[in-house]
Amino acid sequence: MFCILCGKPEVSFFFEDKLRKYLWCEVCDLVFVPSYQRLSAEEELKRYDQHQNSPDDQRYRNFLDRLFKPLNDRLLPGSYGLDFGSGPGPTLHLMFMEHGHAMHIYDCFYADDQSVFEQTYDFITATEVVEHLFNPQWELDRLWSCLKPGGLLGMMTGIVENKAAFKNWYYKKDETHVAFYSKKTFEWLRQKWQASWEVIGNGVVIFRKND
Repeated sequence: MFCILCGKPEVSFFFEDKLRKYLWCEVCDLVFVPSYQRLSAEEELKRYDQHQNSPDDQRYRNFLDRLFKPLNDRLLPGSYGLDFGSGPGPTLHLMFMEHGHAMHIYDCFYADDQSVFEQTYDFITATEVVEHLFNPQWELDRLWSCLKPGGLLGMMTGIVENKAAFKNWYYKKDETHVAFYSKKTFEWLRQKWQASWEVIGNGVVIFRKND
């Protein structure tokens, strides 16, 4: 068994509940679900189709503000961005466009336009999406390669604190969530990318690609 983020074999059992098992990587600190216990693509899509997210839902916009506000404050006027994992009710890109930025969206189920990865961006957002990735090593490196020097990658996801907290953590109960990151995991990514970063509140991280 190899870690789905760093690719290292230093993986061990972490926790098990009625739904599935969880493994832990001692190198990058990622907790993840083994491949044989993940949902199929068809099962995933059925779950996502039940989401009621909408640009007209102010509560959803308030939720996205956790990443939108600090990232927008760090952007130059008229920046060019990509919202990765935009979901069935794309909203975050509209919030940035309302503030004068240009954006593309990508979602493997709802907006599968591979041409977005042939461009480079001033900023990329990944809001409540990295926990769904079966192959975060490849997906995150692909996003990083699409950033211009000095560009920003903003992520928002639940954060693993420790095994005791994980036991009753609501976040793992969603079967589409298969990868769980800690602050140590994000520090590992920062070092890998030789980036600078900021932790903005709980579960919001902004990486800056060094020039």
